Parts: sequence; C-alpha cells; structure tokens
Amino acid sequence: MRLVVCVLLSILPAAGASAQRPARATAATTPYVPSEVWEHRIPDAAGMDAGRLSVAIDFARTHEAKAPRDMAESHYRSFGREPFGEGIGPFKARGEPTGVVLRGGYVIATWGEPDRVDMTHSVTKSFLSATLGMAYDRGLIRSVRDTVWKAMAPIYRLRLRAPDEPGTSLGQAMFLDPFDTPHNRTILWDDLLRQTSDWEGTLWGKPDWADRPSASPAQWASRRRHAPGTAYEYNDVRVNVLALAATNVWRRPLPEILRDSLMDRIGASRTWRWNGYYNAWITLDGRPVQVVSGGGHWGGGMFINAWDMARFGLLTLRRGVWGSTRLLSEEWVTMSLTPTGPQPTYGYMNWFLNTNRKWMPSAPASAFGHVGNGTNLIFVSPEQDLVVVVRWIDNAAIDEFLGKILASIVE
Repeated sequence: MRLVVCVLLSILPAAGASAQRPARATAATTPYVPSEVWEHRIPDAAGMDAGRLSVAIDFARTHEAKAPRDMAESHYRSFGREPFGEGIGPFKARGEPTGVVLRGGYVIATWGEPDRVDMTHSVTKSFLSATLGMAYDRGLIRSVRDTVWKAMAPIYRLRLRAPDEPGTSLGQAMFLDPFDTPHNRTILWDDLLRQTSDWEGTLWGKPDWADRPSASPAQWASRRRHAPGTAYEYNDVRVNVLALAATNVWRRPLPEILRDSLMDRIGASRTWRWNGYYNAWITLDGRPVQVVSGGGHWGGGMFINAWDMARFGLLTLRRGVWGSTRLLSEEWVTMSLTPTGPQPTYGYMNWFLNTNRKWMPSAPASAFGHVGNGTNLIFVSPEQDLVVVVRWIDNAAIDEFLGKILASIVE
C-alpha cells in the first residue's frame, strides 16, 4: 500500500504539468521570462476564459481611435493648433488596432500588427524615467531630493559653422542653462519626474506655456509660478528639460543607455528607435548628440513594436527584475509607484496609478500603466500577473476594454 501511495504521489505533479499552466513564482522558482522566441499558452491553460478573452479583443478592434492614422495629420488637428505647435520631429503613419496579452509572462493572445514599429507617444516617458532610475541606481544622481541645477555641466548647442558676423553675437550666452532663474534653481529631480516642477523657460523653440496653454492668453507668460512640488501639470516642454538633464548626467546619448543597460538585457528587438527633434542637438565631449524627446507631442519620441512594449511591461510587473537579474532597483520602482501629492494617480513619469481606482475603475487599485496618446497603453496588474499592451484604441473605451480582459480571468 505504501508503495502504491508513493507511486501515485510521484505521478500527480507530472499530470499537473501536462496541463501547461503558467509557472507561478515561488520562493524556490524564478518566474518565466521570454527568450528571443516567446512561449505561448492557450487561454484555458493560463486560467483565462477563451470566449470572454475573444470578446475583449473584438471590443478593442471595433473601438479604434478616432484620430487619423496619419500621425502628422493627427498632430495638426490637435497639438499642432497650439501656439508654436509646429512639428519639429518625425511622424510616422500608424497601423491598425493592435495588442498583446501576457499572463505569467507567457503570450496568451495577440491581435493586429504586433511586429509593426509605430510611434508610442508618451509611453516614451516611462523609458525616459527608466534612464533616470538607472542613473540613480549607479550613483550618478545621489538623491531625487537634490536640486537639478547642481548636476548640470555647461551645455553647448551644436554649431555646424561659425557665425558669418562674429561680432553680432557678442554678449549673447554661448551655453544652454535651463536652470538659470531663481525659480528653476529650486527644482528637484523628484519634481521633474512627477511633473510638479512648474519649470519656466523655452527649450528647442517651445515655451513652457505653449504646451496645453491656458484659455487666458494674458496668463501665458506672466502668471505667478507654483512652488516646485505643489502643483501638477502634464507638460512636454518640462519633460524635454528632464531628457536634457539626463543626457548631461549620463554624458552619453540616452538611446545608447537604454539599449545597453535595459532593452538588450530584456531581449528587445533591434527595431525600436528613440528620436529627438531636428534642432535638439548639442556638442557633448566633442561629438554631436541628439537630445531625445519624452514623447511625440511635436514629433519624435519612441518608435517601437508591441512585443518590445510587452517586454518592458513585464519588467515593471516584476518590479525591475528580469529573470535573476535586477535592472531597476526596488527603491526606484517603489518611488515610481508612489502617488504624487497633487496628483495621486501619477507616480514617476509615465507610471499612471490606480489610486482609489480613480484611473481605471474596472481594474484593481494595485494596477498601473504606461500611457501615451493614440491611445497607447501598457497595462500592468500584479494581482493577476497580467500585462496587456493595447494600441490605437479610443481613449474613452479603455476602462471597459480592461474590464472585459479582467473578466476573462477565471483563476
């Protein structure tokens, strides 16, 4: 009898494995991470109802974003109508509604064109904040409570030829100094990361007030500034100031940092590109360097496929750990997921938080996402071990779509 029992016990784990359930993380196991070839699981084997999941995907397909697929035309119908709204970076026509669903790290479903490289707009900000996180983890930024100006070396704009009349520039500043006002010298790294800096000035030809300007033109250039950290405003000029500061701290182009220290480490493709503006060039240690933008507000930003977005989402689901390797510190991830005082549904850019379920009422309060115009979304729900990439969906339909995805989970 004892022999029979032992034999049966030895058989039971093998029977469970044959069902191809996604491996659940335990203290003794390393969660699955994809290699170059991503493993797939059928929905039933992942604890998801195939019929309900199909309904959710059909919903995403039929609720495509209303903006034109031509991103340049889309820009000039929206942000391009703002003061100084001209595009100064590249645009690319987008593809059809697209998505990837992961559970336990495995691919459960895809639709559309996940291999297609498209603009991802402000999801770029999450990649930007990752470069800051890696600088912090390496001690290049000692504290997020430090003022930014103290870490800035002189920034020399790229000049391809000498002035025709050198004397005409006499007395003009030869270096960019984005923190040369009394207000800007009080701004902390944390303020820029949380979009609470109220930075003042013009960068790459874009005044801070020209991005989503006030309805009252009298306030554009003369309003009283909020003390850093006290007021939230989503503003791409200030994001680009952070990108410039990060480039100065790293002393290398940010796409190189992201490629070598993160994207290659998580097995991302070779097809993503991070673009800046035509005029956003500096001379850094004797070589021309483009300072990339934090989004596609005036063109540029991250151009990437859905698979690479899903890999980044899985990295953030795993709190900065890829397999057995930590790429972002636990401390940095915790700060990224800490609500901003004036805007509790925002952490470090562009980590949108579901604090009190205000951001996505259909999702758990612990869920978060990386969001960009389009709408582009990397949705992460740690409670369900779930990552969903959805691209080119109508923004008003996202919460209902996520509700349908979550309703497909049966265990």
